[in-house]
Amino acid sequence: MKRREFLKGAGRAMAAAPLLSVMPGTIGNVLAGGRKVRLKIGYLPITDHLLMVAAERESFKTAAIEPIKFSSWPEIAEALKAGAIDGGFLLTPIGLTLRAKGAPVQVVMLGHRNGSVITVKQDAGIDRIEDLEGRSIAVPSPFSTHNILLRKVLTEHRIDPARDLRILDMAPPEMVNALATGRIDGYIVAEPFGAQAEALKVGKVLMLSKDIWPDHICCVLNVREAVIDKHPEAVQEMVSGMVRTAAFIAERPAEAAKGSVKLIGQRPAVVETVLTTPAGRLTFDDLVPREADFAATQDYMIAFGIAKEKADLAGYLNAGFMARAA
Repeated sequence: MKRREFLKGAGRAMAAAPLLSVMPGTIGNVLAGGRKVRLKIGYLPITDHLLMVAAERESFKTAAIEPIKFSSWPEIAEALKAGAIDGGFLLTPIGLTLRAKGAPVQVVMLGHRNGSVITVKQDAGIDRIEDLEGRSIAVPSPFSTHNILLRKVLTEHRIDPARDLRILDMAPPEMVNALATGRIDGYIVAEPFGAQAEALKVGKVLMLSKDIWPDHICCVLNVREAVIDKHPEAVQEMVSGMVRTAAFIAERPAEAAKGSVKLIGQRPAVVETVLTTPAGRLTFDDLVPREADFAATQDYMIAFGIAKEKADLAGYLNAGFMARAA
């Protein structure tokens, strides 16, 4: 289902709600009564969310995954918070912020590790991190792992993120065009927008996120607690299916790239580059939600002024589904 059609059906009130404010919890939009439980899962058309391929390649007995495509992080966060979808892949800082403000969601698995890039305009004289001074660099959200990664690498190179360059927010699908038309000098975001910019010869990858923070977490699968409580068997089947899909992506990247076209709308060659060149650019082999990873993210959020409060990780992380999947 396309995001625009979905939002129209879900109602204007949900789409207009202020970002990261908390609405009363509602029962997830699931259907039972002798039929498969339908789980509406939100995602963005990025390679970080390739696990959504499971919706078509897996044969589920009790669950039916309905992918809901969104174009920006605020929209998917609002839909999850309002109960218009049952689960969704969210940037870790967004999920943590929602939970800290009382949203009834839990993380059941990671979506991936690594997978983002700093991409800069071709022939713009930007060949190292120090060359970002005075430039305009886009991030997908202030509450993003990408904002953390950018500020981390800038600080390590003695560049003040608040003073020495301009950091602005932009939806991921807009970034390549903004780079090509000169509206920005670069961006840091999930793939495939780095590989796409290189394929179109409008940009070049300056640095992979794995070289800023090795094996970092980024997108995680959040599920509403009401859905977990009411349909644990369906959630388990979904997680187990995505674990199998993760192995499929790692073992057969070319086949996975071809199967991703409907999901993310990119040429298979671009996606295959992300999955293979270089090794470790994007990985799917360690998807257990561990407290140490989330605690490190929260520490960076506090250090960089992205958040003032921390979420209760014990209540937010639900690793039981991954344990049973293994």
